Amino acid sequence: MRSCIAETKTGYNVQTERNRSETEQTMPHKKASFDSLDYQILQALHRDARASASEIARGTGANERTIRKRIQALASSGVIRLTAILDPLAFGYLTAADIFLNAEPEQEPLILERLMAMPEVTYVALGQESQEISIEARFRDNEALREFLGRTLPGIPGVTVARYALVPRILRNIDEWMPPEEAFTR
Repeated sequence: MRSCIAETKTGYNVQTERNRSETEQTMPHKKASFDSLDYQILQALHRDARASASEIARGTGANERTIRKRIQALASSGVIRLTAILDPLAFGYLTAADIFLNAEPEQEPLILERLMAMPEVTYVALGQESQEISIEARFRDNEALREFLGRTLPGIPGVTVARYALVPRILRNIDEWMPPEEAFTR
């Protein structure tokens, strides 16, 4: 695991873990305790991730130092990640696919390592108590997708492609998700 410092115009420095592998992230996480101010801070950052602590403080009526500390605590505890979200279309990756793989259990660690190293793969998840692995991958065109499905994935020992779906349009992505306000009560 590598660490880096995330600095923004808000002036808070947060130690975050980057490039955590999916195998190191376990679900479900312990539910943390949040309040109304956390909700307001997250709403403000959700609208504009570059909002300064002073802007958020003005909008919430809280002290700027309190806002900085809350943001630092949210980031340090892993509740939020401060990162840039790239638009694949801007780089010419026009084709997206959700792909479901069957993996031989004894090969799983090597399969996951190979998948996580592939630049086409944007998401990797394990099925609950199954040998299924779910991935999302991006391609510049359908020919690249065809090559990936027909040669690249079958070339990984222990992998078979179970099914896939072309994704012509994503209507809601993880970077747009926000829990309901009632999740922020202590």
